[in-house]
Formats: sequence, structure tokens, C-alpha cells
Amino acid sequence: MLHYQTYRLPFDAPWLIFIHGAGGAIASWKYQTEAFRPFFNLLLLDLRDHGLSKNIDPEFPSYNFDIVCDDILEVIDHLQIGRAHFISLSLGSAILQRLDQKRPDLIDKMVMAGGIFRATLKMRVLVHACKLLNFLLPYRYIYALFSLIVLPKKNHEKSRRLYRQQAKQLTQAEYMKWVGLYGEFFQLLDEYFHRQLKKWSLVVMGAEDHVFFKAARRFVAKQEKATLVVIEKCGHICNIEQWQRFNAEALSFLRGEAAALPKMA
Repeated sequence: MLHYQTYRLPFDAPWLIFIHGAGGAIASWKYQTEAFRPFFNLLLLDLRDHGLSKNIDPEFPSYNFDIVCDDILEVIDHLQIGRAHFISLSLGSAILQRLDQKRPDLIDKMVMAGGIFRATLKMRVLVHACKLLNFLLPYRYIYALFSLIVLPKKNHEKSRRLYRQQAKQLTQAEYMKWVGLYGEFFQLLDEYFHRQLKKWSLVVMGAEDHVFFKAARRFVAKQEKATLVVIEKCGHICNIEQWQRFNAEALSFLRGEAAALPKMA
């Protein structure tokens, strides 16, 4: 099974499950754990090959989103969690929407931080450039370059450094399997962009997220049950860079009445 951590309250409380992005790990949520523990039972996971989730059986020569989701569902079913709120980060937003398709009865509310909602031209160019560089450079150098492009400013340095540290735990072979997801990933994004969310959802984006912000704004504008919160002077990894604001917005949404939230905030 995937490596995971739980924090349980001594009384009946809703579950909150965290899904990190590609190259991340449980440490992606270092600023959220203490803030959310008083209100929810927490489940934090390392996705396959990430963090301490190594040598997960069965092994696969390549990955798809069903494999990634089935790994998560195996832990959830093992813990007998029947329903939960979810918080995702970056690529985790696509994983979360796939989970919602596979097990709609499982998911209550969704929070998507730095969500990825459309395969824009800029994103396609970045991904294909990284794939070409795989023939020339070890993936750690490629990931460092990619993180600098996505998180270019001085105030993005903390989140950029954390993600580089976490990405070092991937091997070259593991990294290549995750790169192989992007063919299906682009197809899923096109499908999800036109899909109406049936769960109350909060999308939190940094205003300086120059790769993914515009698509997120267009996505939320099409949704009846989604609200967009934009954090100024903040990049892609908004739950790390401005964690106080992120925590406040996510807690207010998860503990409050979603129907009362404005469309934009």
C-alpha cells in the first residue's frame, strides 16, 4: 500500500484527505497539518514512487490515472472511510476529478490549490520541451529547470526549494513513468474543462501563477458550484507560499456553507 499518515480526533469528525502533486510528498502539507487537525480526521498520502511510497505492488511498466487513483482508494478502503473532504495540489486536481468520476459517493467538498484545468499552449510547450530534454539531462536538472519556469520570482523560492528537495526522492525510471502520464493527462483536462462539478468546490490560485491561472479562472467561470479565490503576490504552490491565507480560506469553505460563498473572492 501507499505510505500514509493519519491524525484522528477522539470524537466523531469528518475526514479530510490530501493529494499532493507530481514530485511532491506528504511534506507538501507541512503548513496545513496543525491548522486542520482540530477540526478533521486527516489522511495524508505519498503517491506511488513519491516520498516513502516505494516498491508498491503490483509494479507497472507505465502508469495511467486509474492506477494512481486505485492506489489512493486502496488506502481509503483499508481505513474504512466512507466519505471525506479532499484537498489537492497542482496535478492532484486532475487526480481528484478522476476520483470523483470513479467514486462520486466518496467525495464531499473539494479544495483545489494551484489547480490544473486546461492543457494550454504554454503548458504543452513546457511539457514537450522537458520530454526532449530527458534525452540529454538527468531528470533532477530538468525538474529544477521546470520549477524555475513555473515559480520564477523571489517570493516563490521557498515552495520551489521544497519541491526540488522532495523530487530528489524519485529515481530516473520512476520519473519517466510519471512523465508518461501526460498523454492521458491532456485528454483528461480537455474532458474535465467542459464537465460540470457536482460537488461544492473551492479553487485557490496565486495571482502570479502565470502558467495555470488563466485556465483556472475560465474553468471556475463555467461552474455553478465552484468558487475562485485569488491570492495576490503568490505563485503556483499557494498552500506553502502564503499558507496562512490558504488555510483560512480552505477552513472557512470546508466548515461553512458553500452555497453562501460568492462566485469570486
